[in-house]
Amino acid sequence: MVTIVDTNVLVDLTTTGSPWHVWSRGQVVSAFRRGPVVINPIIYAEFSIRYDDIEEVERILPQDEFRRENLPWPAAFAAAAAFRVYRSSGGGRERILPDFLIGAHAAIRGYAVLTRDPKGYRPYFPLLDLVTPETHP
Repeated sequence: MVTIVDTNVLVDLTTTGSPWHVWSRGQVVSAFRRGPVVINPIIYAEFSIRYDDIEEVERILPQDEFRRENLPWPAAFAAAAAFRVYRSSGGGRERILPDFLIGAHAAIRGYAVLTRDPKGYRPYFPLLDLVTPETHP
């Protein structure tokens, strides 16, 4: 099974004081055992904002472990459609389009999403296989 790792889990990996560090680390290790682990440019950008040096980001997210994959064009359309539903049903500006792009990428490719914040995925991508603290304590 291919798993996309959400940015919040990657941040947890690098934040040893985080209450989610142990859970996130264990789930990433489990994801590696199940199959390829993927990140896309949106995840890479959200994670990289914390760093000044690309070499440090590459050391933390080595390409031989975290497979890079571009966003499929149909996923961009699916993300826009989900975001439109979100906004038309009164969704505020606190949830941003990148969350929908990550979910749509996984949905279009049939990947699981490893996240500790499933609320942005479940209503808009109900068939998505989510690895969360609720489903994998």
